[in-house]
Amino acid sequence: MSEALLDEIEAINSIYGEHTLTHSAHYDDPSIFILTLPRDTASLRLQFPQTYPDVPPTVLGTHSSGSGGKRGTAARDLALFRDAVSEVYEPGQVCLFDAIEKVQELLAAVNEKDGEDEEDDAAVSHHLGDIPDELTTAAVPGGALGPPPPWTVSDPFAESKSTFVARCAPVTSPSQAAGFLAHLLASDKRVRTATHNITAWRIRGPNGTSFQDCDDDGETAAGGRLLHLMQLMDLWDTMVVVTRWYGGQKLGPRRFALINQTARDAFVKAGLLKEEVTTGSGGKKKGGK
Repeated sequence: MSEALLDEIEAINSIYGEHTLTHSAHYDDPSIFILTLPRDTASLRLQFPQTYPDVPPTVLGTHSSGSGGKRGTAARDLALFRDAVSEVYEPGQVCLFDAIEKVQELLAAVNEKDGEDEEDDAAVSHHLGDIPDELTTAAVPGGALGPPPPWTVSDPFAESKSTFVARCAPVTSPSQAAGFLAHLLASDKRVRTATHNITAWRIRGPNGTSFQDCDDDGETAAGGRLLHLMQLMDLWDTMVVVTRWYGGQKLGPRRFALINQTARDAFVKAGLLKEEVTTGSGGKKKGGK
């Protein structure tokens, strides 16, 4: 641990509270720390390389959600902090104080906008409630949510009455990836009410930073496997969402092959791979070759 990091830990804890930046006994790696953001926001897992601050810290993910308890706020805080680090970090300079302060500015702006939009959101919800379900998808894009993300959609893959569909899109920041997912869930009821929406993304940021994250959405370990697939393919500046509609019959470990196979199909259709690599899973591909 560098002297600069030791000094920064002492400074951060003296400014924001004794346990703001601490090493956690939950992790054997001494380079991993828990940062508890002020004002009941999420706590995050950070990894400091031995050469920090010559290279930036890595924001691994959330450690716990804030005491506010709203769904989605932990992912929001994580995305905002990653954006803040990429914006304030300069090689050779410690960055946590500036990143924390930047997050507070961004959160204040988000909360202010949420207050301004609350009445409009209520009006939109009331309006959509009067529209038949089959028309809801067409009603939202281009309206309150803005234009739809540039998704590339896979063919559907079906097995034992479960159906899998993947969407991938280019992204340039974790907050954009989170925004694309939010748009998809808000604008497509069939996706929103699916059993699982498993996500992963990998992004190269400025100043040598990089971000990668995933979400199982209840399909345990599926997000990590999806992220591993992207790592093997060396895909960057891309996100993928694999939607599963459960058909009532358990697939066991076979489901992971189907999830990755569906994601791969979206990557191929998006031109991210020169040719489709055979997975050997033998899944049934609806409408496929």
